[in-house]
Amino acid sequence: MGQSADVRAVEVLRLRREISRMQRRRSEHPLLPLDPALSSLLPEEGLLTGSAYTVSPSPSLVLALLSAASQKGHWCAVIGMPTLGVEAASAFGIDLARLILVPAPGDRWLAATSALAEVVPLIVVQPGSRVRDADVSRLSARLRDRGTTLLVAESAAFGLWPQSEGSIRLHDQHWHGLGAGWGLLSDCTATVTAQTRRSPAPSSVLVRLPGSSGAIETVSPTPSLTALPPLRDRTADAPADEASWAVAG
Repeated sequence: MGQSADVRAVEVLRLRREISRMQRRRSEHPLLPLDPALSSLLPEEGLLTGSAYTVSPSPSLVLALLSAASQKGHWCAVIGMPTLGVEAASAFGIDLARLILVPAPGDRWLAATSALAEVVPLIVVQPGSRVRDADVSRLSARLRDRGTTLLVAESAAFGLWPQSEGSIRLHDQHWHGLGAGWGLLSDCTATVTAQTRRSPAPSSVLVRLPGSSGAIETVSPTPSLTALPPLRDRTADAPADEASWAVAG
């Protein structure tokens, strides 16, 4: 009995030390970086700290949005997305040692998000239920106080996150590599479109997601062909003798 109590005390002490180690001051940086393939989508070329964004529930898009911040040494957390894979996260360059996964929080998703917002600067959450306006306001205040950025994966049942700074959505996906009953899926091209309060006009980029190395890549637009002017009728401007040669063949 005494030994069991000692084990629990040691575990509690370890957890307290871990939380203290993770405690951080409010970020002094107004932005979290984005991958160069996505930075042009937002007028600030980064995610505003202390803000929330509505995003498509695509694991690839989520990982692409986390990758640059993770590579800069920021902690990241993903809540309520059990299909998000660790191997895919590693392929996007995300530091797994600084990635917290809460795959199935159930009805505790809001409590988990609020708690992690104290120590983690970039969080993705897929809500498991609707939330009251008062709870949204409290969470938004905590995000501003701690300088935490929240990405909320939308769903048909939930819709746009209240008090959202903007939206980042993935659409028009096209997979490549399959033929008529043969071949393997090689890559996927898709369009990512963003709209924000500060820039309400939609901004879009065409990307390969995942790219050849597993991460996101910008797809260069296909050059458009310029129509050539019609050939001039040389016989109209040719001297009389030259015109007659043309007619004679």
